[in-house]
Amino acid sequence: MKTRKTEGKSKVSPIVTILLSVFGAVTSSGVCSIVLYLIQRKDKKKAEYDEKLTRISDMLLGLGHDRIIYLGGEYLERGCITQDEYKNLHDYLFQPYKALGGNGTAEKIMNEVEKLPLCKDVCNTKEE
Repeated sequence: MKTRKTEGKSKVSPIVTILLSVFGAVTSSGVCSIVLYLIQRKDKKKAEYDEKLTRISDMLLGLGHDRIIYLGGEYLERGCITQDEYKNLHDYLFQPYKALGGNGTAEKIMNEVEKLPLCKDVCNTKEE
């Protein structure tokens, strides 16, 4: 008996059903739009970040190249290189430069620098 009474009371009008359906559709598409926007914004920020890293890498590569050419030229002109100068040029400039993809002129200079004799100190050079 209670079932019959609740059946009569629980009927929902078709207008309410339609309004709830429309509200649900609008809300779910709105949520999807927001989620899609957030994903696209994240992808755009990642692309901008990757581009900036590429520019930084290019700048470091250029600076490394310039410094290797300059210092290598100085040591070649002088005719010798100290052990500390060699370590600085080779380990801290040339190796990272090469790991970033650099080669060419800087590698040629480095090959020539490797043939130089070691100086005991900078004061004992041909600069006089």
